[in-house]
Amino acid sequence: MSDPKRLHPIAVLLNIIKSIKELVIPFLLVVVIPGKNEGIPGWIQPLVIAIIILLIIVNAFLQWLRFTYRIEEGEFRIESGVFVRKKRYIKFDRIHSIDISEGIIQRVFSLVKLNIETAGGSQADAVLSAISKSDADRLNAFISEEKNANNPSDRDEVADNEFAAKSSSVFKQTLPQLFAMAATSGAVGVFLSGAIAFISQFDEMIPFQRIFKDYEDFIEMGTFILTLFALVALLAVYVLATLSMVIKYASFTVIKTDEEIVISRGLLEKRRLTIPIHKIQGIRIMENLIRKPLGLATVYIEYAGGSMEDKESLSIMLFPLIRKKYLQEKILEILPVYETDTKMKPIPKRALSRYVFRKFLYLIPIIGALVWFFRPWGYLFFLLVPLAIFWAYMQYRDAGWSIDGNLLLLSSRFFSKQTLIMQRSRIQSITYKKSWFQNRKEIATISASIKSGVTSRVGMVADMEEKDCLIIKSWYLPEKAVDSQ
Repeated sequence: MSDPKRLHPIAVLLNIIKSIKELVIPFLLVVVIPGKNEGIPGWIQPLVIAIIILLIIVNAFLQWLRFTYRIEEGEFRIESGVFVRKKRYIKFDRIHSIDISEGIIQRVFSLVKLNIETAGGSQADAVLSAISKSDADRLNAFISEEKNANNPSDRDEVADNEFAAKSSSVFKQTLPQLFAMAATSGAVGVFLSGAIAFISQFDEMIPFQRIFKDYEDFIEMGTFILTLFALVALLAVYVLATLSMVIKYASFTVIKTDEEIVISRGLLEKRRLTIPIHKIQGIRIMENLIRKPLGLATVYIEYAGGSMEDKESLSIMLFPLIRKKYLQEKILEILPVYETDTKMKPIPKRALSRYVFRKFLYLIPIIGALVWFFRPWGYLFFLLVPLAIFWAYMQYRDAGWSIDGNLLLLSSRFFSKQTLIMQRSRIQSITYKKSWFQNRKEIATISASIKSGVTSRVGMVADMEEKDCLIIKSWYLPEKAVDSQ
């Protein structure tokens, strides 16, 4: 595979789309907003638009023409650049993961997009935006074979176990489970805020006054009609958000091999992510306010990979939705080193007052300002007080820790409950600190961090027994140094 190869010609179209996305704001300013400057001929605007489109097309073609890739001397080599020639050499043993996805355009032409990552960074190390499925599979297999060539004892077993390993499906999310996952995910908030943010960017272009010219008559329809209209609108947004998540995670499947986890999902855009097991740093279990009472959870993998360019690669779902009673069984099948059924040790009862105090410390000034500016209706904001007390109690109740062999478990809650499971050898640092107020109650705060994507994932438990912090410190000290404040 030493001969240089180009991407499929459809990569020209993909480059055009990418350029338009990057230039969407200035392009809209030229295309959408009509020119009103007096003295400028009317043909100027179409000419400017035509020149912009021509430059985008020419640049996209030259990018495709100048982009080549090949495998040579144990390296994946890429040459690119229109005016400045760039050469990138990636050694096989430095490759962390290979991500194969199929966008709508790729699927039409039976192509895939292949991302090669070596470590966390601002972008993927190599992106082949349009290659055939056979070429992608061949590259994946060839790179894996070359990496395994460094282990002679395993070489003979690879061929015998390859088929069985690839076909060992460990977890598959059913369609009813996907709907339950989407319906309880809280995605409606993200969907709604995104729509509002988008509309707010173009409030001067959209003729709201003409659309709602009869809004006075609409308001006179009465509170009941307005409330019904708002509920229908929210229901529509909720359904759209739910359907978008179902489409995104359709056919979600986890396959386990001896050295890798392969996660595939997607209906319109298919994606397959290959994660080396030895790069996994920990497991994160999330339970939001709706799922926790139902005994449901979402599980993520924390691993030393991903890129800022691809946000999803920084937070990888292992199980979009799973019943907690089956969780340990599935973890045992996929990542047995993280299997634990140890009960979490709670924090002391005397810590509850500190959780409540912290909520009031932020809430009282906010309520005071709202009451002052919105009297008399502002007094209704005092209803936030019992909600804050309940929130503080939930955070206190869900805080805890546990040690099981080489595993450290830290549990806490902001809105959703988070349980972070970390191996001692993967922990980057542990921080143990206590304030003057904590010292009086003989309690302290401890946190542990592991590598996750381009940054770190931190698990923290506030106001736990000081002697428990010392137990964790002693457990960790043989391996690493501990920060204390």
